[in-house]
Amino acid sequence: MVEIEGVKHYYKGNLHLLQRPKISIVGTRRPNSYTKAKTIQLAAALTQKGYVVVSGAAMGVDALAHKGAGFSNTIAVVATGLDIRYPAVNAGLIEKIEKEGLILSQFDYGKRATKWSFIVRNETVVALGESLIITQADRNSGSMRSAEIAQKLGKKIYVLPHRMGESEGTNDLIKEGLAEVIWDIDQFVGKGKSDPFIEYLKTNPSYEEALHRYGEKIFEAEIQGLIAIHNLQIIYKGA
Repeated sequence: MVEIEGVKHYYKGNLHLLQRPKISIVGTRRPNSYTKAKTIQLAAALTQKGYVVVSGAAMGVDALAHKGAGFSNTIAVVATGLDIRYPAVNAGLIEKIEKEGLILSQFDYGKRATKWSFIVRNETVVALGESLIITQADRNSGSMRSAEIAQKLGKKIYVLPHRMGESEGTNDLIKEGLAEVIWDIDQFVGKGKSDPFIEYLKTNPSYEEALHRYGEKIFEAEIQGLIAIHNLQIIYKGA
């Protein structure tokens, strides 16, 4: 087990992902085609910037966020014991995240999903991220409960723009001034003053630790000339 903010969690996978910057993405189980494409694009862009994407392994937006991030760059928080892959339609996805990313659960083995366990799952998803992104949500939905949790925790909320009559939950957040709109994904991902991955490389970590945290991105950085590896130590050379 691993303790996160004083709460014990069962886990399978790479605990080093908890040490990296994280952003949570949630949304409807029935996304439209626009949301599907943008969720995948957004998750992929965030991981290129060095973030880990956190979501809840549900159908729809959650699954798309995990896939877009790449299984080695995502954390799935589930509402069951780790021996139960729920929903069954995402069993293959959950198995891949177990092997390459990280699965977390507060529930004992054999525990099946309940209304309460979904609430606990949602609280953990929101708490883990620096901010919360909701790509599409109806008014009366779990994603809107996640927005309420984010407000209580003081987390920034971001949403995608939608037409009138679509994603009324996130449109309400915009109207009420509770969320910022992501008009341009590249601009949103690039607006931060620093790249967490580059800042990490500048600390000249050990090769083993860096590989555990960032996987193939370390190889890419070496090919691009950003780093050199000397005596199993990362040496940052700069862009």
